[in-house]
Amino acid sequence: MSKKLYVGNLPYSANDQSLADAFAECGNVESAKVIVDRETGRSKGFAFVEMSTAEEAAESIKRFNGAELDGRAVSVMIAKPQEPRTGGGGGSRGGYNNSRRSY
Repeated sequence: MSKKLYVGNLPYSANDQSLADAFAECGNVESAKVIVDRETGRSKGFAFVEMSTAEEAAESIKRFNGAELDGRAVSVMIAKPQEPRTGGGGGSRGGYNNSRRSY
């Protein structure tokens, strides 16, 4: 079992430290990271928490999945591996040329 957890439906007041403090009830927290919007710096409402052992991760799921944190019922589950990103924005418009040339 993985040790990295996905925590969803977080209250926007949650931060890395408050999340680490809460999950410390279940064991040693190796890392806690609330995901924030790059432009606004505001929480996106989810985070990742990594526990020291798989047993601590399982206990965290049992303890916190569906529990209320600052008035919101959070969801806690094993984090899925990040899929590689493909493509991306930017670049050309695929050969479209807006110039009007007279020949």
